[in-house]
Amino acid sequence: MSSTSALSSLLSSSSSSINLSAILEAAMGASTPGIDVNSAVSAAVTAAEAPETDWENQESTLQSQSSALTQLQTDATNLDSDMQTLESLTGPFSAANVTSSNSSVVTGTAVSGTISGNNIVDVTSLATNDSWSSTALASSSTALSSGTITVTGANGTPTTVTLGSGVNTLTDLANTINGDDLGVTANVITDANGSSLSIVSNTSGSASDFTVSSSNPSSFGFTEVNPGSNASLTINGIPISSASNTVTGVVPGLTLNLLSTTSSPVTLSVSPDTSQITTAINQFVSDYNTLITAVNAQYSDTGSGEGVLAGDPTVSSLQTALMQSVDYTYSPASGTTTMPNLSSLGITVNSDGTLSVDSTTLSQALQNNFSDVQSFFQGSSQNGFANALDQQLTTFTSPGTGAFSVDLQSISSETSDLQTDISNFQTNVIGPLQTQLQSEYSKAEIALQQLPGELKDVDAELGLNNSSSNG
Repeated sequence: MSSTSALSSLLSSSSSSINLSAILEAAMGASTPGIDVNSAVSAAVTAAEAPETDWENQESTLQSQSSALTQLQTDATNLDSDMQTLESLTGPFSAANVTSSNSSVVTGTAVSGTISGNNIVDVTSLATNDSWSSTALASSSTALSSGTITVTGANGTPTTVTLGSGVNTLTDLANTINGDDLGVTANVITDANGSSLSIVSNTSGSASDFTVSSSNPSSFGFTEVNPGSNASLTINGIPISSASNTVTGVVPGLTLNLLSTTSSPVTLSVSPDTSQITTAINQFVSDYNTLITAVNAQYSDTGSGEGVLAGDPTVSSLQTALMQSVDYTYSPASGTTTMPNLSSLGITVNSDGTLSVDSTTLSQALQNNFSDVQSFFQGSSQNGFANALDQQLTTFTSPGTGAFSVDLQSISSETSDLQTDISNFQTNVIGPLQTQLQSEYSKAEIALQQLPGELKDVDAELGLNNSSSNG
């Protein structure tokens, strides 16, 4: 078959995707001879991929929606955590602060839930540690005479150290005693009179007393310097004896730190730690503002249209829930309250939906009406503002079943379907089409390359025939 016949056959049977004009122009010399096969195939494939571009745009939108939803989910979870903190019975509302009328004599700390009130403390004596001292020697390196030293602990167990066999000086003896874990600490004390060994119990109180004896006391013996004793004090008029200067368990939740004896009674006042509560409330306001700002931004047109979640019912429902939550009013089961709403605490709603805190009003509310502030957030049985907003937010943030999880699962499923469609389209449509066009355009190119020569042959033959006729 000639190139002319081959080209004619190819044009009559080829796919409509082939650019016939380009081929004819190449054949008749109307443009640069030949076909750019790769460019022609690429152009045809790009046109055929138009539906895939739409799918990819949809996928990009879904990814943007997923990212925005995930951020809103994080913001809502942070706010929900704030609510759970404020409604917790062991949270900041139970935190206690202790102040002392004389902090140089006695201080105190209190665990969460400690009952507020005053405790009167009078310290007669402090708890002391039992201590012993040895005979003074010329220096810490003076050789010890042979013999033994026996330390009998508070539990009655004796430990004997032999002198002169590796334990030759006061320093050696101190190291040996400290290494035997006897519940005491030995140190070499040096002054103008020479060096001696001091041994002190690691714990205070009369029950921690121990003894030290020497087999040769005339040359190197020990004397008890200060017997261990218990602290003696009264708390709210009740006599107390404590083995330690850190007194616990007398007043539930309250720990006393005895620093000195008293010349007059000291008052330890336990009160709510309003600084922790203030921090928790400010954190709630900050996280609320972060969330409501992000939600409202979805419905704000800054010139390029609304946010990617403007049409999402989950976001619309969340916006409604947040706006309704700040209108909450607390009504006690009986009696009245001075703190029925956020504004009474100094928390007001701005025109953009965010909240502001008047720190002075909040501070006064906590100082003067603490129980009412606590009731506003916690109610009579964890049924106040914090619980109400917590329950609303949980419908959005609950793992697996919350609105955010359901929404994100739906987006993930749509994205997966689009990815499958794109993959199938490439495999079943674009791939075969590209192969077909590559083959057909290549054949057309070969035919075009052969066509000029055949046309010359035709011209030559026609010229020869004309000459024969004239003769």
